[in-house]
Order: sequence, then structure tokens, then C-alpha cells
Amino acid sequence: MAAAEVLTKVAQAAAALGVVGSLAQASLYTVDGGERAVLFDRFRGVLEETQPEGMHILVPWLQYPTIFDIRTRPRSISSVTGTKDLQMVNITLRVLSKPDQDKLPEIYKNLGTDYDERVLPSIGNEVLKAVVAQYNAVELLTMRDHVSKKVAEQLVMRAKDFNIQLDDVALTHLSFGDEFSRAIETKQVAQQEAERSKFVVERTSQEKKAAVIRAEGESEAARLISEATKVAGPGMIELRRIEAAREIAQSLARSRNVAYLPSQANMLLGLNTQGGGNGR
Repeated sequence: MAAAEVLTKVAQAAAALGVVGSLAQASLYTVDGGERAVLFDRFRGVLEETQPEGMHILVPWLQYPTIFDIRTRPRSISSVTGTKDLQMVNITLRVLSKPDQDKLPEIYKNLGTDYDERVLPSIGNEVLKAVVAQYNAVELLTMRDHVSKKVAEQLVMRAKDFNIQLDDVALTHLSFGDEFSRAIETKQVAQQEAERSKFVVERTSQEKKAAVIRAEGESEAARLISEATKVAGPGMIELRRIEAAREIAQSLARSRNVAYLPSQANMLLGLNTQGGGNGR
């Protein structure tokens, strides 16, 4: 009997400890690093105070926590929209976002834990369409940094209305339709042809100017020679002929492939040119 009573008491104590342990475990929850918790009370609703990192106490069954990740997360938003000159453009936006820690209870009540899925694609497309419609296709290419800054400014302002903070916004992809690409290619070819034609015209003009200058130089040289001949007589022409002959002779003397032959002497020196004699 004593043993049975002891076993009964041990079982009761174990059961009590189990209940206490279960209640203690249900009354505690942990918030990890980079997270915040929002408590929901069955009588008061969502509590306005956000719970920081660490271990916290709640009332079992009456309260339960919802954990939010407050670290910055990347997201890509794609949109196909029209430009000012009615060209269709495929544009992709990269956004780094996180929730406002002080507004987590409001975010939970209005949007839920998937707030970024609900809000960012909608306001991203809205801002992209509004900004891109202010520029034509060429301006989007040449003023890409300016367009990106304008999109970032407007998107940050819209995200604040939903208690979302944006750390960075940037355009990562920008492409146009096939028709616009063909138009750009045609325009580039036309510009190259225009530049080539311009070069041909300028070269022809320069050649004409060079011909005129050369003709004027030759005419002036002929006039000077004519005047010098009138003053010095034929002696000047003879002097020019001698100078030219001396230059030719000097050029030939420096050449190894030139042989000099006497104009009258017989080259076959020492040979008997008559058929008889010492034939034997």
C-alpha cells in the first residue's frame, strides 16, 4: 500500500510539473536578430507596442505573436509601358526595401505579413508608367541616370504612405521593341552615309584648292623664269642645264648598278680583230 501511494504521488507530481512546463513554454517566445514581434490580444486586438529581439512573456491562448523580418530585402519590378513618343519599353526596377519598425502594428493590421507582395509591385508599376510617359525613347537612353533618380524619388514618397522604407532604387534593364531597334539602326546607317558624303565633298573641295594653289605657283615660277631670262639672256638657261647635268651625274655616281663605257674606244682591248696571223 505504501508503495502504491508513493507511486501515485510521483505520478501526480510529474503531471503537475508537465502542466507547469507546458504553461511556461507556451508563455515564452523568442524574437531572433533582425526580427520584431507584434502581439495580438483576443480582447484588445493588435497591441501598439512592438517587441524587440530577445525572450518575452505572453498570456497563453489569450495572446500570440507575429514575427516580422525587418532586414532589407531585394525585389525586382518589371513593367511594359509607353514613352512620350508612343514607343513601348520593357523596363525593370530593382528595389531594396524594409518595413518601418515603429509602424509594424499598423502594417500588420492593414496589409499583413506579406505587405511587400501587396504594395511594391503595384506602386512600382504606377510610378514607372507615370515617369516614363514624360520622356521619349531617345531621352530614356541618354538621360537614364536622371530618369532613375526621378523614379526613386517618387517611389520613396509612395512607399512612405504604406510605412515601407526603400534603401535603394535603380533601373537595371531597359529595352525597346523590334520596330524601334530597326529605326535606330536605319538612322545610324543614314548618319554614316551623310558623314561619308560630307567627307567626299570636303576632300573634293580641298583638292580643287590645292590644284589652284599649284597652278598659281607654277604660273609665278614661269613668270620669274621669264623675267630672269630677259635680264640675263640665254646664259641663265645654260647655267640651269649645267646644274641639272651635274645633279644627274652625282646621282649616277652613287649608284652601284651603273657602268661607264667610252664613247669611241674599242672595249675589246688586246685582242686581234683580223682573222689571219697566229692562228695556230
